Amino acid sequence: MGQNCQRSAVEAERPTIRPPLTESKIDKYLYAMRLSDETLKDIMTRFKQEMKNGLSRDFNPTAIVKMLPTFVRSIPDGSEKGDFIALDLGGSSFRILRVQVNHEKNQNVHMESEVYDTPENIMHGSGSQGILITWTKRFKASGVEGADVVKLLHKAIKKRGDYDANIVAMVNDTVGTMMTCGYDDQQCEVGLIIGTGTNACYMEELRHIDLVEGDEGRMCINTEWGAFGDDGSLEDIRTEFDREIDRGSLNPGKQLFEKMVSGMYMGELVRLILVKMAKEGLLFEGRITPELLTRGKFNTSDVSAIEKNKEGLHNAKEILTRLGVEPSDDDCVSVQHVCTIVSFRSANLVAATLGAILNRLRDNKGTPRLRTTVGVDGSLYKTHPQYSRRFHKTLRRLVPDSDVRFLLSESGSGKGAAMVTAVAYRLAEQHRQIEETLAHFRLTKEMLLEVKRRMRVEMEMGLRKQTHDKAVVKMLPSFVRSTPDGTEHGDFLALDLGGTNFRVLLVKIRSGKKRTVEMHNKIYAIPIEIMQGTGEELFDHIVSCISDFLDYMGIKGPRMPLGFTFSFPCEQKSLDAGILITWTKGFKATDCVGQDVATLLRDAVKRREEFDLDVVAVVNDTVGTMMTCAYEEPTCEVGLIVGTGSNACYMEEMKNVEMVEGTEGQMCINMEWGAFGDNGSLDDIRTTYDKLVDEFSLNAGKQRYEKMISGMYLGEIVRNILIDFTKKGFLFRGQISEPLKTRGIFETKFLSQIESDRLALLQVRAILQQLGLNSTCDDSILVKTVCGVVSRRAAQLCGAGMAAVVDKIRENRGLDRLSVTVGVDGTLYKLHPHFSRIMHQTVKELSPKCNVSFLLSEDGSGKGAALITAVGVRLRGETSS
Repeated sequence: MGQNCQRSAVEAERPTIRPPLTESKIDKYLYAMRLSDETLKDIMTRFKQEMKNGLSRDFNPTAIVKMLPTFVRSIPDGSEKGDFIALDLGGSSFRILRVQVNHEKNQNVHMESEVYDTPENIMHGSGSQGILITWTKRFKASGVEGADVVKLLHKAIKKRGDYDANIVAMVNDTVGTMMTCGYDDQQCEVGLIIGTGTNACYMEELRHIDLVEGDEGRMCINTEWGAFGDDGSLEDIRTEFDREIDRGSLNPGKQLFEKMVSGMYMGELVRLILVKMAKEGLLFEGRITPELLTRGKFNTSDVSAIEKNKEGLHNAKEILTRLGVEPSDDDCVSVQHVCTIVSFRSANLVAATLGAILNRLRDNKGTPRLRTTVGVDGSLYKTHPQYSRRFHKTLRRLVPDSDVRFLLSESGSGKGAAMVTAVAYRLAEQHRQIEETLAHFRLTKEMLLEVKRRMRVEMEMGLRKQTHDKAVVKMLPSFVRSTPDGTEHGDFLALDLGGTNFRVLLVKIRSGKKRTVEMHNKIYAIPIEIMQGTGEELFDHIVSCISDFLDYMGIKGPRMPLGFTFSFPCEQKSLDAGILITWTKGFKATDCVGQDVATLLRDAVKRREEFDLDVVAVVNDTVGTMMTCAYEEPTCEVGLIVGTGSNACYMEEMKNVEMVEGTEGQMCINMEWGAFGDNGSLDDIRTTYDKLVDEFSLNAGKQRYEKMISGMYLGEIVRNILIDFTKKGFLFRGQISEPLKTRGIFETKFLSQIESDRLALLQVRAILQQLGLNSTCDDSILVKTVCGVVSRRAAQLCGAGMAAVVDKIRENRGLDRLSVTVGVDGTLYKLHPHFSRIMHQTVKELSPKCNVSFLLSEDGSGKGAALITAVGVRLRGETSS
C-alpha cells in the first residue's frame, strides 16, 4: 500500500506523457520561429532602413546598426606584393602571421603563423587608430574602450625598443574576409561572417557615407549588424527562448540579431526549447536531467551533428544519452526537427539582411541585375551540413535579380589583414607614381607668367617686319579696320568653308533704333573626292551650291556683297584677298596653295556665267567671332576660339603693324596662336604625352600650343596617359583594350561629360563602358582625375595667352586699367564644365590691371562674315565719298 502511494507521488510530479510528436506538431509548437517569405521581405526592408540611418550624419548617433567606415577604399587587384606581418586578436588566443604575397602569373600567398594564449588576467586587466567602442566575446580590459588601439600598440612596441614596425592598417575580421576573397575574385565586394558571431561588410559609394569627407569612390562599410533589433525593431519575431538567452547573456539587450542567428547561441537556443518541451511532457517522457538544465551542455556543434543526413539520428541518440534523458527513436526524430527549425531560422534571417545589402549594391550601381561575389567565413556556415544550402536557396528567393557567387574565405583575420595592408601599400605606391606623372601638368603661377611673357615676345616678333618671316606666331593682318558701329545695313551673303560641310547664308542686317540680324542658311557636303581633287573642281562645286541657295531663297539676280569665311591658314594682302598658305583638315585640292582664294572663287563664278558676286571680304572665323560680339557689345576688341582648334585675334594699333603701310587707326590681327611653341619655346612644359600626340598627328611639329589646349587633342593626351597608367597596372586591371589603342576615341564631349560635377562615378563608368572600357569604381576616379588635370592645364595655358593679349592692348594705350570684352566661341569653351571658369581665373591672376569680360559669340563664321562684309561696304562708301 505504502509502495503504491510512493509510486503515484513520483508519477504525479512527472508531466503527463503525450503520444509521439509529429513534425507538424513541432512546427505548430515552434510556429514563431518559422518565418514566411513575406516576413523575411519585411525584415529586409527594415534592415535597409537601418543601414540608411547608420550612413546618415543626422541619424547615425542614434542608429542601432552603426555602419562604421573602415577607410578601406579598394579591393585587391591582383598586383599586390610584399612581406607583411599580421596580428590577429579576437578571442582567448591570438596569432602572429607572416604573410608573403607574390604577384606573378599564379598569384600566391604564403603564410606562416604562431599562436599565443591570452592569459585570463590580461584579458580582464588594463589595456596598456581605431577607437574601441565596446569589448565583446568576454574581453573586459580596462582603459581601452574609447582609446585608439593603434596608438596603444605603437606605444607598446616603442616601450620594448628592440624592433620597429610600421602599422599600416587596423582591420576588422569581416573586412579581412572580403579582402582575402577579393584577392582571388575581384568581383568580391561583400564580406560575411556566420560563426560564433555574425557580421557583414560591403563596398559603399563614398557619396552616401556622411561621416567621411569626399564623395568620389567607394569605401568598405563594416555594418556591425549583430546589433540589429537592439532598439526593439525585431520584437515581433523574437520568441520567449530568444528573450531567455538574452537575459542570461553577458550583454543583455545588446546584439539581439546576433543572438538569434550566430553559432555562439544556437546550441543554447535548442537546449532551452528541449527543456520546455520535456517539462510539458512532449519529449523524453518528461525526463529532465541536471545535464539538460546546465548551460553550455548542448553546443552548436551538436546541432550540426544531429542535422547530418545519414548519421544525424545516430548522433542525436549519442548526444541525448550523454545528457541522461534516455531518448526514444521518436525523441531523436523530434530533436532533429527542432534543430532544423532553429538553424533554418538563422539561415533565413541572415539571407534577409544580406538581401538588403545586395539590393543596396544594386541600387547604387543602377543596374537591373546585380552580379557580385560574397566572401564568407565562420564555423556555422562552413561546418553545418545544411546551413549554406538553405541560406543560398532563401537568398535566391528574396533577391531573384542578383547573381551571387559565394567564395569561402581562408584566414580572413590573418591573410585578410595582410591583404588590407598590401592594398594600402599598393595604393600608396600607385598614388605616388600617379602624382609624379600628373605633377608635370600642374602649372604654378610663376610658370604661367613665364608662358605669358613668352607669348608676348612671339607677338612682337610676328608684328615686326624684320622678324616676321621667322616668327612662329604669324600675327596676320586681317584688313578689318573697325568693329561695327551700328549703322551697317543691307543684305549680305556669307560663305563658310572650314571642314567637310560648308554653309551658304543670307544675312539681313537692319540698322536704326531696333537693330536686327536675320539669317537663313543651307548646309552642303563636300565629297572626299572633291576635297582631294583639283582646285577647279572644288570651287566649281562651291559655286554650284551657291547657285542652288540663291534659287532656294529666290534672290538670284542682283550682284550681292559676299563675305567668305575660309578657315585655313591664309595670308591676307587686303580685305578681299587671302593667299592660302597650306591646306589642313584633310583638304588636298591641287593648284590652290599660294593662290588668292577670293580670285579662285570669282573665276569659278565667271565660268558658270549664271550670276555675279561682289567678294568684299575673306574672313577668318576668329575675326568673325570678335565682330559678331562687337555688334552687341562695343567694348569687344578681342576674339577667341577654343573648340576643335584654338586661335585669337585683337584690335592692334596700326603703328605696330609693320607688315601693312600706314600708322593711323587700328587693324584686327589674326594671331594664328596655335603655332606658339613650334620653335621650341614651350619645350620645358611639354610632357612626353604632348610629344606623343604631336608625333602621331597629321602635322607633326606644328601647332604645338593648340595641341596642348584645344578639343581636338585633349582627349588624345588623356588617352596616352591612360595607356601609360594601364601598362603600369594602375588602370583597367592592366589590360589595354582595343578601344584604348584607338586614336581619337576620347572626344571632347566625353571629357566634358566625365568632368561634370553632376555626374556620379556610376555615370562615368557608363561613359567608359560606352567607349568599350570596362572600368571599376577606382578606375573611374583616376580617369576623372586625369581628365581634370589635362583640361585644367589647357584652360590655364589658354588664360596665359589671353593675359598676354589684353596686357598688350592696355600698354598700347598707355592705360593703368583696361576694361575690355572678349568674344568667345568653340565647343570646349561652351560645353566643358570647368574650362571657362579656370581660364577666366587665370586671366584675372596674370593680368590684374585688366577687367576682362567674356561674352559668348554665336556664329562668327556666318553672322561674323556678313558683319565684316557690312563694315567693309560701309568703309568703302566712306572712303569713296
